[in-house]
Amino acid sequence: MPDYNLERLDDYRWQIPATDGMRVPARLYASEAILDDIRDGGGDDALQQAVNVAHMPGIVGASLAMPDLHWGYGFPIGGVAAFDPDDGVISPGGVGYDINCGVRLMASNLTKDDLDRRDTERLVDALFRRVPTGVGASGALRVDPSTLPNVLRKGAEWAVHQGYGSDADLDVIEEGGRVDGAEPDAVSARAKERGLPQLGTLGSGNHFLEVGYVSEIYDAPAARTMGLHEGHVTAIIHSGSRGFGYQVCDDALSDMDTAMNTYNIELPDRQLACTPIDSPEGQKYIRGMQCAINYAFANRQVMAHNTRVAFEEALDVAPREHGLRTVYEVAHNIAKFETHRVNGREQEVCVHRKGATRALPAGHPLVPNRYQHVGQPVLIPGDMGRYSYVLVGTEKAMDETFGSTCHGAGRQMSRRQARKISGNRNVTAELAHEGIIVRGESSRTVREEISEAYKDVADVVAAVEGAGLSQKVARLRPLGVIKG
Repeated sequence: MPDYNLERLDDYRWQIPATDGMRVPARLYASEAILDDIRDGGGDDALQQAVNVAHMPGIVGASLAMPDLHWGYGFPIGGVAAFDPDDGVISPGGVGYDINCGVRLMASNLTKDDLDRRDTERLVDALFRRVPTGVGASGALRVDPSTLPNVLRKGAEWAVHQGYGSDADLDVIEEGGRVDGAEPDAVSARAKERGLPQLGTLGSGNHFLEVGYVSEIYDAPAARTMGLHEGHVTAIIHSGSRGFGYQVCDDALSDMDTAMNTYNIELPDRQLACTPIDSPEGQKYIRGMQCAINYAFANRQVMAHNTRVAFEEALDVAPREHGLRTVYEVAHNIAKFETHRVNGREQEVCVHRKGATRALPAGHPLVPNRYQHVGQPVLIPGDMGRYSYVLVGTEKAMDETFGSTCHGAGRQMSRRQARKISGNRNVTAELAHEGIIVRGESSRTVREEISEAYKDVADVVAAVEGAGLSQKVARLRPLGVIKG
């Protein structure tokens, strides 16, 4: 790792002072063990990206890196940065290609003991049929060109009004499942074309739909408030805006790369392509990004509905029996205008969270009513062979990270390395031996997603909890997973 003059602030915070063109310091949240992993695993590239972000015009506070940090396009994955709306910039690389990639957690009335191995196999197979997976997956719900603008403006609300779920879902989705300001005219014809067939589809890569159960409770009052009970069956949906969001990002990167010269913006990495927030290019991207945010909310809402249908088909149970309900849904590739305290005063900033999750404390006005006294649920998925966590946000996150925390385990080896390490192993059979049923569109994807490819999410969660950015509520373990 290069010498970044990395200063230790405490057991979980490290800082690179602002030098050589950096406008703010770069701060890393990590335990010493995770920092060693970053040093040993080539994560210095991701830390360099956090340093590069600190050069961007209008950035306030610090360029932040979460313990699940790894290399991304422009910004590191696990990066957070906030910009002054008057002299700051908007950067597609600070959101990512999979705009509003996010996680929904659902909890049920069923217990782990209600499902034998054959039940789990039938359920995973039903999910694999009902929720299309893979790179070009389509077919769950195709909309026509006249309907798509309504999806882009209304998000999950549109899906609910079409019969995919209920208003109870909307109450516990970040932003209520819809952001205002989306303008379909800001989106290219190619993006719209890619979006028409992909609603209700999972996609590929690290996207997944997992059936699991609550294996441990750490905060009993918060868990009860969320309807999480030890031994009860859960479902996690991890996906985003699919090809639609990818195209919105790609189009904007091309526009901004050309426009940076117009605004005399010079940065250490062209992948940080950006323009002023109030520029025509910046405003076009924001409106298009908001369309992709709403598309992703609608996409997960349709998948959640089809997950309920799969439970009913596979287990021959009525909705009242399975009781599968949304606990919460978070976004972790997003830029939003929020009010935070900067240099001792409240101000609006544009917060970029790329591979980072909003983590609001109890009493915050954006926390749903039912969670006001415990805080916003924070959903941190792990890998398909171990466990995931439910946390809550804290006041310290508001003070230090613009109300942000980690988003998952974080890769520690590339997909190519994972395939090389897994070799000719039958990963599906290995997991089946551990009691985890896996269905994937291809064996290649399954091999890329082996547990060894990721940090242990327990270590990541321990770091954000140690830093005070969020607190543990429950741990979930997998029973069955579908992959792209």
